[in-house]
Amino acid sequence: MDFTFTEEQQAVVEAAKALFAGVEPDGVPSPALTPGAVADDFDRALWSRLADADLLGVLIDAEHGGVGLDVIALCLVLRESAKVLARVPLLESSAAAYAVQAHGSAELKRRVLPAVARGDLVLTVAANGRTGHDPADLAVTAQRDGDSWVLDGLQTGVPWAQNADLVVVPAHTPDGPTVLALVPRPHEGLTVAEQISTSGERLGELRLTAVRIAASDVIEADGAWDRLRDLLATGTCALSLGLGEGVLRMTSEYVSKREQFGHPVATFQAVAVQAADRYIDLRSMEVTLWQAAWRVSTGAEGPLPTAGDIAVAKIWASDGVRRVVQTAQHLHGGFGADTDYSLHRYHAWAKQLELSLGPAAAHEEALGDLLAAHALG
Repeated sequence: MDFTFTEEQQAVVEAAKALFAGVEPDGVPSPALTPGAVADDFDRALWSRLADADLLGVLIDAEHGGVGLDVIALCLVLRESAKVLARVPLLESSAAAYAVQAHGSAELKRRVLPAVARGDLVLTVAANGRTGHDPADLAVTAQRDGDSWVLDGLQTGVPWAQNADLVVVPAHTPDGPTVLALVPRPHEGLTVAEQISTSGERLGELRLTAVRIAASDVIEADGAWDRLRDLLATGTCALSLGLGEGVLRMTSEYVSKREQFGHPVATFQAVAVQAADRYIDLRSMEVTLWQAAWRVSTGAEGPLPTAGDIAVAKIWASDGVRRVVQTAQHLHGGFGADTDYSLHRYHAWAKQLELSLGPAAAHEEALGDLLAAHALG
């Protein structure tokens, strides 16, 4: 296996590191001390800097104002963003734009993609269904009515719903195929109720009542939703990896300075072994992430469908990021719970990422179904 990144991918990493270096994880009130959302909006100043650095158009082709790189490059940027808990809808907007680029009409691409790359148009995706545990594509119905589609249903836990310009909503049709509707916000028949995430960010419960969307704003391509969901899951794994790496670095610095019985606690075998175990978790999260991202990016064949590699990556990401933050809290002692120290923020974000798009158990079940359906050997 060759995990060497291309020159373009390495350049993106360097740009991302330079940009995120100035981001403070504690730039908003602590979610532990805030009864509602920690902020009304995402970090618009950072969003503008991402646009100036061409990082909002990593997956968008050059003809539409982007840089035309692949899913691996996006995951590299997401990894860096999570190390500092960057409060931006980078994954959702990039994934939605990728779906438009891959499956949208030429007119829809011209209208949406350049604006996304410039940072003028923010996209998000309704991917959690009615409860967060049922398929998102079954939560909303879509009926064709002349030159329009009419949507009815409910989607919960939509990230950045109150601040996005367009929400990509998967919906099932009477014949079964799933379509992707680009729903403007605000829009007649669309109501958004506020929800709060574990990390203290605003989510939205979208209720659609006879929402009419022009056919030109609906993607009908077969498999478009499956590929969008795969990209979202893979990106979530990249965020989990970056967050875990940031937390292990914090922990390493702390135990190297904290002394007990006249010695740094990092020199104690029990501490070193626990940190080493978490390092192994992170390396496992990394290798399974790049396998999944490579499959999503290239469409390469494998013993299982791409969904199998994504399930493996999400299992490691969900379980691994939980173990990393739990060990970090343990090794920090009481200091880890101090709300003036940023570790508790990482713990809250880790729990959100662990459960996003399904916990490990859900993906273990999905992987089991794939193994049962595909003979290996």
